[in-house]
Amino acid sequence: MKKMTIIGGGSMAEAFISGILENGLVNRKNVWVTNHSNKVRLDYLEERYGINGSYDLNELFIDTDIVMLAMKPKDAATAIDKIRKYLTEEMLIVSVLAGVSMNTIEMLAGRQLAIARAMPNTSAAVGKSATAIAINERVSESQLEMARKLFETVGLAAFVEESQLDAVTGLSGSGPAYIYYLIEAMEKSAVEIGLEKQIAKQLIVQTLIGAAEMVKSSAKPPEQLRREVTSPGGTTEAGVQILEANGVQQAFISCIKAAATQSKKMGDALCSQLKVY
Repeated sequence: MKKMTIIGGGSMAEAFISGILENGLVNRKNVWVTNHSNKVRLDYLEERYGINGSYDLNELFIDTDIVMLAMKPKDAATAIDKIRKYLTEEMLIVSVLAGVSMNTIEMLAGRQLAIARAMPNTSAAVGKSATAIAINERVSESQLEMARKLFETVGLAAFVEESQLDAVTGLSGSGPAYIYYLIEAMEKSAVEIGLEKQIAKQLIVQTLIGAAEMVKSSAKPPEQLRREVTSPGGTTEAGVQILEANGVQQAFISCIKAAATQSKKMGDALCSQLKVY
């Protein structure tokens, strides 16, 4: 990449700035960022990462080959309208705008564009995002690789169809919150059975890391791994029986389906609203 321009300076934009620089994907002098009006935030990003902040659109877009849309989704129409004359068919437009379709982005820009639309999650802040990426037919092979490398700077990246992004949102986009919810429950139970909270936290975190690594490295499905540590009449069986009696697995399935449905509902409403603009 010669030059990357990021529209929006929030936490997700910062995660990518950090990942890009740590992985040497773009020279810091060629990373540019802007936002609507928060100069304090822009100054912070400049000083913290040694990149360039600017409100001069000519300066931001000259020789740019990748533009990241990272503003709040509700601000997409205003922001894209402001920069639309600078967007060209040669650029790769990367969008992390939840719920905003690629067709809507082209409609707001008033031209056909090469777009990669992605759904990262908040674990991007620590380089552990699970990101799904959809591309349109105008993305070239080299731009596809550019997008892959960009999202791999903040974690795992996988390509899907755009129609699958709502499902991804329900699964991995909102997924960290489900795990935090589980950790909350485990911490509360630890206190009730007499463990000190800080020690319990360490044990819980390492248990989750270890279990995740087992699933990642083993060819065995999770169900088999679970059965292998569930001895008849043992402690694990006693615990799992309570989970099954309370319908915990079905609750998680319903949770993810509800989140995916809500993602589609919100996305449709947002796209309709932006098109009215």
